[in-house]
Amino acid sequence: MSGNDTYQTPLASRYASSEMKTLFSARTRSSTWRQLWVWLAEAERELGLPISEEAITQMKANLKFTDEDFVVAAEEEKKRRHDVMAHVHAFGLVAPAAAGIIHWGATSCYVTDNADLIFLRNGLDIILPKLAVVVNRLAKFAVEWKDEATLGYTHGQPAQLITVGRRACQWIQDLLMDLEDIERVRKDLRFRGAQGTTGTQASFMEIFHGDGAKIDKLNEILCEKAGFPSCYAISTQTYSRKVDLRVINALSALGATAIRITTDIRHLAAEKTLEEPFEKDQIGSSAMAYKRNPMRSERIASLGRYLSHVNSPVSDTYSSQWYERSLDDSAIRRITLPEAFLAADAVLMTLDNVANGLVVYPAVIRSRVMAELPFMATENIIMKLVSKGGNRQEAHEEIRVLSHQASAVVKIEGKPNDLIERIKANPFFDSIKDEIDEMLDPKNFIGRSAEQCVRYCQDANGEVQTALKPYASYIGTSKAAELSV
Repeated sequence: MSGNDTYQTPLASRYASSEMKTLFSARTRSSTWRQLWVWLAEAERELGLPISEEAITQMKANLKFTDEDFVVAAEEEKKRRHDVMAHVHAFGLVAPAAAGIIHWGATSCYVTDNADLIFLRNGLDIILPKLAVVVNRLAKFAVEWKDEATLGYTHGQPAQLITVGRRACQWIQDLLMDLEDIERVRKDLRFRGAQGTTGTQASFMEIFHGDGAKIDKLNEILCEKAGFPSCYAISTQTYSRKVDLRVINALSALGATAIRITTDIRHLAAEKTLEEPFEKDQIGSSAMAYKRNPMRSERIASLGRYLSHVNSPVSDTYSSQWYERSLDDSAIRRITLPEAFLAADAVLMTLDNVANGLVVYPAVIRSRVMAELPFMATENIIMKLVSKGGNRQEAHEEIRVLSHQASAVVKIEGKPNDLIERIKANPFFDSIKDEIDEMLDPKNFIGRSAEQCVRYCQDANGEVQTALKPYASYIGTSKAAELSV
């Protein structure tokens, strides 16, 4: 039977990177379990337990879980209904000198939970630099377009002008919050270590004859081998599922940010002021050949919708645990944890691709700005008239009437906004008529947008550059993500 004859998650078959798919693969999981058993045996031998060098040598020689091992383990699990013991059996067959000491003193969660913590850590180490690259690309975009005045929108209606770059800063700030949150959960991750069946270490007290210091040393050795700073002080049969929730909450928040950013991009594409990359041979619609659909941004929004809600079952799993552990966490964690990481990975790869190729259309932007700017300029016109001795209330009334007339021309007759021409033709404004055109320069209406872009995105000690410093090497060698579909 071909792989095309069975269901495969699109997260793996279409969207996520090879490195993330490899991390959460069955072979990586099974091989990591074997590595954990090797570390346990080495640590126990170092602390005086009777484990032979030959046993450890054979275990090390068979760390990689082979296709033949999968067959053996599957047959044994079908018989025993216990995945970990099936893997103990398969490991013992290829490392017979170790068959009697594999898993000594441990519970199943020694391998399952410690492996999951390794995967969470390594997954975050894949996510973080990719997120930093996206921030860096958008920061360069923001600085490049810091001076390009464009319509701001509040309530979906044209509002005071900002700049193209300044809008990108809004996206960047939200992504930096995600970077900070993900960094925090990565920094706080610890190991479960060797804790026994309910976290009391009773089984290890038995094999070490009540020597608690040796158990502490055992866990120090395990943490050092696995690359964790320490173990969680309190475990039950598992590490607390609150850890999963903290990590996935951070990834879910990234999903929400991705939706927020690509919603803006899609709206801007609809008004033809900004577009995502569109390849020469790309087809926008099977029926409408002229279409340039923002399919990358739509994909990000779609994947982000899944990612932003995947924390819900993780929360339910945590809150539904009984006492020291119940197994209703098992099947769902096999789904939610890998898929959260694959979805986050896919979102960032696609967002990287979009951020690297955003196209801005200044002429369209200016046309849209100038269609609305006359209304926005009226307050400045009133202030200028008052400064020359005019009456503010009378000026306000004149502008109100003329604005409504111009608005009717735009909305009812479908003609261009002629408010400025109406103002210039009105004798009431003769004292400032020659200054009105100068007052309509869009740069007069963008406030400190350009300065804010530079200060936030470009200054060496600004927030963005400070946040990106740990990822400088990765950013320097990164290439724009290429999408296979």
